Amino acid sequence: MKSPLLLTTAVALLALSACSKPQPEVVTSNPDPMATTLANAAPVELPPAIKADKTMRCKDNSLAYVTFFQGDKQALVRTEKAGSPTRLTAANAGDPLTAEGGWKLTGTPTSITLTAPGKGTQTCKA
Repeated sequence: MKSPLLLTTAVALLALSACSKPQPEVVTSNPDPMATTLANAAPVELPPAIKADKTMRCKDNSLAYVTFFQGDKQALVRTEKAGSPTRLTAANAGDPLTAEGGWKLTGTPTSITLTAPGKGTQTCKA
């Protein structure tokens, strides 16, 4: 009794496996118009990752909020916690980070020397 049912099931599975879906038609007559432009494009450099985000106390008892980035060529400085950041950059790692308006930053995530417009030069520690 089980043999005819087993045989019928096997035949049905064989018939279903023989039904293959046709492959989708790929049309290559429309080449990518940007292919050569993309092939000749310069490699894209990703933005640097955040190295450290520190709140630093300065000599005049003010706070500086500094975000340091990998590569030591960029930092963001805020003088107020919710204030707008100022981006300081350097051409080479190890050079002082500068921005328009007289901003200058040197140091590490534990201790910096910050020159801000209207405040002069101060040393700050994390």
